[in-house]
Amino acid sequence: MTQRIFTPIVRGAPTRSGHGRPEHRDRRRCCAVVRATSRVRAPALRGRRWLGTGGRDVGPDDLRRRIVLIDFWTAGCVNCLRVLDELAALERRHGDGLVVLGVHSPKFPHEAQPEAVADAVRRHGVDHPVLDDAGLVTWDAFAARAWPTLVLVDPRGYVVAQVSGEGHGPELSALVDELVDEYGDALRRGPLFGEAQAEVPEPPSDLLFPGKAVVLPGGEVLVSDTGQHRLVVLDPDLATLRRVIGDGTRWRRDGAGDTARFAEPLGVAALPPEVAAVVGYDVVVADSGNHVLRGVRLADGWVSTVAGTGEQLRSRTAVGAGGAALEVRLSTPWDAVWWHGRVVVAMAGCHQLWAFDPQAGTVAVLAGTADEGLRDGRPDEAFFAQPSGLATGDPDEPDDPDDPGTLWVADAESSAVRSVAADPRAGAVVTTAVGQGLFDFGWQDGPAFGEPPALLQHPLGIAVLPDGSVAVADTYNGAVRRYDPATRAVSTLADGLREPSDVVCDGNALLVVESAAHRLLRLPLPAALLAAPAAARKVRVAVGAGAVALRVRFTPPSGQYLDRRFGEPASLTVSAPAGVLESGAGTAAGLERVLRVGGPGTVRVDAVAAACDGDSDEVGIFAACHRYRQEWDVEVAVVPGGAAAVELELAPGA
Repeated sequence: MTQRIFTPIVRGAPTRSGHGRPEHRDRRRCCAVVRATSRVRAPALRGRRWLGTGGRDVGPDDLRRRIVLIDFWTAGCVNCLRVLDELAALERRHGDGLVVLGVHSPKFPHEAQPEAVADAVRRHGVDHPVLDDAGLVTWDAFAARAWPTLVLVDPRGYVVAQVSGEGHGPELSALVDELVDEYGDALRRGPLFGEAQAEVPEPPSDLLFPGKAVVLPGGEVLVSDTGQHRLVVLDPDLATLRRVIGDGTRWRRDGAGDTARFAEPLGVAALPPEVAAVVGYDVVVADSGNHVLRGVRLADGWVSTVAGTGEQLRSRTAVGAGGAALEVRLSTPWDAVWWHGRVVVAMAGCHQLWAFDPQAGTVAVLAGTADEGLRDGRPDEAFFAQPSGLATGDPDEPDDPDDPGTLWVADAESSAVRSVAADPRAGAVVTTAVGQGLFDFGWQDGPAFGEPPALLQHPLGIAVLPDGSVAVADTYNGAVRRYDPATRAVSTLADGLREPSDVVCDGNALLVVESAAHRLLRLPLPAALLAAPAAARKVRVAVGAGAVALRVRFTPPSGQYLDRRFGEPASLTVSAPAGVLESGAGTAAGLERVLRVGGPGTVRVDAVAAACDGDSDEVGIFAACHRYRQEWDVEVAVVPGGAAAVELELAPGA
């Protein structure tokens, strides 16, 4: 087992709650909210426009003698979205004694577009006024440094408290109670502008901000209709609504399909038929707003909760804890996929990948420390940043424990494509295919780590194409991009889309969930992408009975080297039917092995090697490492005077 490829690769320091701006990435979340002792007057709220006010601006006179809570947020930050739930609870508790205002201050360029801000307000059901702070004018005036940031202002216009991150609702509520007691009858109550609200246009289809999709065995498409808190089944034409699961009310309720309730459902993963027959449901749904996984039985639409308690996981000490699925808190599950005998869940809220075993009824952390950032290495060392899309390759034998295939991850906040190899030959490892860090994003085709490097902008979906390359829903670029593992390069398949949130391979076409356009569309795939990846290479050789030397040659590409400082960076796995090998089967480090051949048959040889950027051991520990693999089916015949050695070559382009 190689150690070098587990060395952490850090591109952007992690943040534990919310996102700091580039010059303030190490800002920590406040542990408690305390009332400010100094008197600092709150700056004016200035931006491009106000939303949710019926066309009026919110000025100082409107806020005089009111308790005001200002929420600095941005649409792509999962922590910000969860704070919206906390704000709704505060508004319910304090009624007209508290005015909540949102200030949408963008991180990504796409989030600064007027239609993107309006879509975000509508998508997440924000019903308090929101200032479109596209130029970060108000953000800078309040010296905000992280998303989300909350500022409490007293009726005289002075800042009472300013905190960052999630989970501050109870402390803020206590401060509001203090202010209510302090100002008493002098407090101004009632809505800002009566009941005036901005008009909300109807969606042009039966869908409202759909999130994810999966193709069912009959060709129908199951879609998470996220904006309407339900699931829908569409005919293959992607337009005809065949069935609805959920009554469309944002809540959590199990039961029959016409009365069940979801809260912003997203990822949908179909179970293998044999597993579904045992557990009694066919699909696992990432019910993001409820922080649970739901099981859906397609025969009658019955919905049940299969993992999570309904309360969000926030305690860092509990992040690594697994156990009985219905007794463990989850945190904003965003996507799900069947892989390696279990459902992998992109747990966006705590920046991890989790595994749910539907038959055992258990959950466990699969990868990620819960630190937010971009770091490669062993699963228990890796950092993710709001993982939001999952996809798997198609190994020759999907249930083969020795070949589960690659798990691909769309890591949204680092604008990256990550991969997880659960390969016992070289050990499980998380690697970065595309991406540089939390604040490195854009639109650039070309080599993933070239000059300049390929760039994405907040991708939310991912799919494996027939040729083994990867399609990416590059959400904030409004495009579908393609990463080719063979060339490690990125290209563009389609553009001009409105926030594509998922991509699904469907035969010779790619289904795209175009979320902000409230529709699904089908894109034909170029013929060059329809060829299946190369299978195991066939080799025939006549060998002598007894000991035979197996050697696999590997020469790293130019600019890379084999780093043996931490162990052998390559391994061989050899297997054969009974009677073919007397000894030599199994997995071991190195690319040479002595086999003892007992009879004719096929020997499967699987070679894995890792090479690192640079040309010597003097390269720093943050150099990227690359994994190469090739399989051979070696048909051996035993003849007198046959070869005493079998030599194969692992080509870097294999």
